Amino acid sequence: MTVASLTAAVQQDTASHGVETAAVEAVNAAHRRALFKKRGKIHPKRVNGAFRMTKWAMMALTLTIYYVTPWLRWDRGPGAPDQAVLIDFPGRRFYFFFIEIWPQEVYYITGLLILAAVALFLVTSLAGRMWCGYACPQTVWTDLFLVVERAIEGRRNDRIKLDRAPLSVEKVAKRTVKHAIWLLIGVATGGAWVFYFTDAPTLMGQLLTSSAPSEAYFFIALFTATTYTLGGHAREQVCTYMCPWPRIQAAMLDEESLAITYRFDRGEPRGPHKKGDTWDGRGDCIDCRQCVAACPMGIDIRDGLQLECIQCALCIDACNEVMAKVDRPRGLIAYDTDLNIARRQQGLPTRFRFIRPRTVAYALILALVSGVMLFALLKRSDLDVSVIRDRNPTFITLSDGHIRNGYTVKLLNKARSQRTISLTVDGLSGAALTAVGLPTADDGSLQVPVEGDDLRPVRVFITLPHELVVHDSMPLSIVARDEAAARPIKVQSVFLGPKP
Repeated sequence: MTVASLTAAVQQDTASHGVETAAVEAVNAAHRRALFKKRGKIHPKRVNGAFRMTKWAMMALTLTIYYVTPWLRWDRGPGAPDQAVLIDFPGRRFYFFFIEIWPQEVYYITGLLILAAVALFLVTSLAGRMWCGYACPQTVWTDLFLVVERAIEGRRNDRIKLDRAPLSVEKVAKRTVKHAIWLLIGVATGGAWVFYFTDAPTLMGQLLTSSAPSEAYFFIALFTATTYTLGGHAREQVCTYMCPWPRIQAAMLDEESLAITYRFDRGEPRGPHKKGDTWDGRGDCIDCRQCVAACPMGIDIRDGLQLECIQCALCIDACNEVMAKVDRPRGLIAYDTDLNIARRQQGLPTRFRFIRPRTVAYALILALVSGVMLFALLKRSDLDVSVIRDRNPTFITLSDGHIRNGYTVKLLNKARSQRTISLTVDGLSGAALTAVGLPTADDGSLQVPVEGDDLRPVRVFITLPHELVVHDSMPLSIVARDEAAARPIKVQSVFLGPKP
């Protein structure tokens, strides 16, 4: 083979390889376009019905609770904040009406989180994602933003036309007003959240006079931006991509869980229907797609239960309106179970079984955790005592031969008034209790005054004659008594000494 022919063969092979590569890249690009469809803006249609009214009521209730709660007052006495619900970081307290939680009682917060999780599991097992459809903050604020959007830009078709229309004075004006109101809602939302962390009337006065701390402005701006972005722009993407719950809920559901269901056993075969046509040999679904138009997630419920479905039930109201117009029974889309569809197909009556092993288990866990928390709350003391024994040195031999151990006793007075705590030693015969700067009473106890709502550390010493040190580690209890307390508080510790 000559050099010229070899060169021509290489060039031909290279060209052929280039064509194949281009073809593969074109196929891959087509696949990417199919897998990663560009997001289209969803314009849900407003519907009327029982579920829409329920969502209006839930939105009004939750927004009222959120915005009004920081302004509620609760008298806790002189020197205490009077805001009913307050997360007081400087004072290291969480106030909820008559309940005051200290940092040492963080287990109450843990209990509340467990209760919230188990309650969510129970509700999901019974009726699907009702939390997502009715009470989730993302759902509530998206509904609120849609109210503003509809009021300014009109109905669904009008909003779609406005999106497609070229830029004009009318379009700019409507969009400016809409986004301005969205930002005001964001400011109100961020401001209300900040009010939970400080006295609301005081902070409001500072904000109006531009004298509030810089942290308040920063967090209000941050929460304004997140509310505006998530409620106004991200919307369904938050539920689909950001929230983990759609992926977890599958473990909570079974064939007897209620869910928004298209009853295909009644609706198929679907197709258009004209007035006067017979309904024989066909289903009740007229393929009007009003359920899709009403869905804030932009999905077709007739495709079955989907990850994107938040179970808001607006498709039920939309379908019921259509069924009423074509004189067919309501409930083509309804809360139903997979088992009921299978039973109807077999000619069996439907049934709803809410008491099932998993729902009973969730209810028992909920009752157990609630009972434990209630018991702990009712039995909680307004005096906490902790004891830390010195680790270096573990003990000291005094000049007279006595053995001495050092301890730090921390007394937390949760009451608002000053109290005197009596400290004694129990379980160690012959021991003497002393402290620097505190006199010992005739009965051998230490009288420790503690200011109201304060923590006082006390350095104490326990001394024992050498002949009474019969073990290198002897158990003891430091007992704290208060006249107002129902019972003394005992804290276990040990007394260390040389080996006998």
